[in-house]
Amino acid sequence: MARSGLQVRFRPAAPEDVDVAVPLIYSSGPTAFDYVFATRDGDDAQAFLRHCFVDGAGEFGWRNHCVGVVDGRVVAVGAGYGADIKWSFTLAAARQILGYYGTRRALGAIARGLRLESVIRPPDGDMHYLAHLAVVPELRGRGIGRALVDQLVGMARDAGRNRITLDVAVSNPRAEAMYRRTGFKVIGERKSRLANEQGRVPDHRRMERIID
Repeated sequence: MARSGLQVRFRPAAPEDVDVAVPLIYSSGPTAFDYVFATRDGDDAQAFLRHCFVDGAGEFGWRNHCVGVVDGRVVAVGAGYGADIKWSFTLAAARQILGYYGTRRALGAIARGLRLESVIRPPDGDMHYLAHLAVVPELRGRGIGRALVDQLVGMARDAGRNRITLDVAVSNPRAEAMYRRTGFKVIGERKSRLANEQGRVPDHRRMERIID
């Protein structure tokens, strides 16, 4: 339950959540998604994310996400995963990018994705990584984001992991403050020099929480 009294129920995402889940996933890092997946040929990052979400596999697939529901409506989304899935996610991403963009444009998206990893690094070692955390705008500030983090941390604990990490843009102090309230601490900051016609990817801070 969110502290505002809203009854929030969490469940695994499903393909039919796409219309709400994808805009939320996109809102968790729009400049980064646009940098990698939007193109001067008119390709839209959200359209690619829809392609991946419905496909189901990989980092952006519905199988990697859970959703928060209030009164039957999806109002939040998030993901949590470990380094053990790195290669399966990599293969899924390559297949999805090639299938969506075709060979010529796919190479550019893959190259931009690899450059983005210099700022937002994938999980390694024993870390459990939280990503794509978002709440619908009209319900932000009512405890749903914290409930979502608590849900994902609990799932990590159930999986036997105790080192939880996430990245937050320095341009999003509100989210950083919420993560601090849930027990996360900043352990590093990566400067970004990534920019193209879509805009500039902001610097990001890595945050970590150790759970018993």
